[in-house]
Amino acid sequence: MTIRPCDPAREETYVSLYRNARRFMAENGNTEQWRDKDFAREVAEDLASGVLYEGRNDAGELLGVFAFLPGPDPTYAEIEGSWADDSPYRVLHRVASSFIEPGFISGVTAWAARICPHLRIDTHRDNLPMQRALAAAGFSPRGIIHLSNGEPRIAFERTDKQP
Repeated sequence: MTIRPCDPAREETYVSLYRNARRFMAENGNTEQWRDKDFAREVAEDLASGVLYEGRNDAGELLGVFAFLPGPDPTYAEIEGSWADDSPYRVLHRVASSFIEPGFISGVTAWAARICPHLRIDTHRDNLPMQRALAAAGFSPRGIIHLSNGEPRIAFERTDKQP
């Protein structure tokens, strides 16, 4: 998989991919996560901030998109549980797959870990496909964090110092 910054000329493609991912989540029992997201606004903001990345296969097909941000993330400051490591970390947010090929999150994680070996991510309790993908990619559940609107999320962490 090749990962590179997203192309602003493909903004509508990314918005559509997020909408399809939202539909997939709803069809698979996760009816709440991203329910009220304004994907057009978030994609535009992530593109403007230079934090939105895409993954493509060898045929050039879009496998998915994600935001990759430096920490600290304010929503991770308090956790019902504990982090394994307090070293500097990077955060994966808004991960969405096109479902063309399996293993998107594993490919993203491998790429991100080369940049920073300490990674954090969170997901909704009903997002079982993402929880399985995170476990397969080496993330461990660490507890519950709360978004700025108060909604709870399961927080995951991957670090080479993790037991």
